[in-house]
Amino acid sequence: MRNKPLYYTTNGQAYVGDSLKLLKELPDASIDLVMTSPPFALRRQKTYGNVDETEYVQWIKPFGQEVFRVLKESGSFVLDLGGAYRSGMPSRSLYNFRVLLAFCDEIGFHLAEDFYWFNPAKLPSPIEWVNKRKIRAKDSVNTVWWFSKTDSPKADVRKVLAPYSDRMKKLIEDPESFYTPKKRPSGHDISAGFGKDNGGAIPSNLLSIPNTDSNSSYLRLCKELGLERHPARFPSELPAFFIKMLTDDGDVVLDIFGGSNTTGFAAEALKRKWLTFEMNHEYLATSVFRFLDGHSYDTVKRVFDKLNNSHANYFIGETICALESINKAKSKSTSLGQGALILLR
Repeated sequence: MRNKPLYYTTNGQAYVGDSLKLLKELPDASIDLVMTSPPFALRRQKTYGNVDETEYVQWIKPFGQEVFRVLKESGSFVLDLGGAYRSGMPSRSLYNFRVLLAFCDEIGFHLAEDFYWFNPAKLPSPIEWVNKRKIRAKDSVNTVWWFSKTDSPKADVRKVLAPYSDRMKKLIEDPESFYTPKKRPSGHDISAGFGKDNGGAIPSNLLSIPNTDSNSSYLRLCKELGLERHPARFPSELPAFFIKMLTDDGDVVLDIFGGSNTTGFAAEALKRKWLTFEMNHEYLATSVFRFLDGHSYDTVKRVFDKLNNSHANYFIGETICALESINKAKSKSTSLGQGALILLR
């Protein structure tokens, strides 16, 4: 790419800039998975930027067109969208469904499957209809559209098998005590192989993942340094699920609305290559905290200061080593190594 990343790791690169412009720098059919959560269509303006629901489809459609171009034929595009109410009334906005229809009917995506992310830890909202008037249940489910360029994208659900329930474990141990092979009223033939141990249960398209990362290094370090944390983070388990199911080691994962770079962090842990685009410089600079767990306060602060005050690119692993060399040199009153000087000039 023409621009240099703000920082990079062994497997990935994080870029500051308009993601629509950055997308245009990528070659055709070069990305295996785009996993992202854009600003939602909300009634009130948020600090991280959002578009009114009536304008949302036209705003997001050009991003979808570029994603379609850069995806490989076997690739997938996973889009997380939160629900919203219409302005001033207790009836739901249909913007997320309009996005679905526009992407399939006008861009050419297939809907491989619709997923629903249930966040059991979500606070009651919207306040007016749930807390005050008590005429609606709390909104705690996001729609997650799994798009693909063809009807047969790369996928392997065996990579995301769920743990067996206690009842299923007992059935596997002694199937004859729990059921007799026969046809069910639905017409399904429950054969003797039903009690076979396949390593886990096939997950459903309802993903129950609490968004409670209060102990993460990202939140802790933001608090210690007095910095604003990104207000709309999703838990790393959400992108990790799709990264595991839809990609292989070494595949390329892209997040076009990077925020605090949860997707890049999950991809790094799973040995995938990754790219993250984020328009807000400070949000992307603080996202480096996800990769700095266990390092000293001085090291973390120096890394952030350098990323936040410049557009120079730093390889995080070597930069940390250099900064810790500085700290040791200061404590021992010795000279700084030439390698560290080059990295930090």
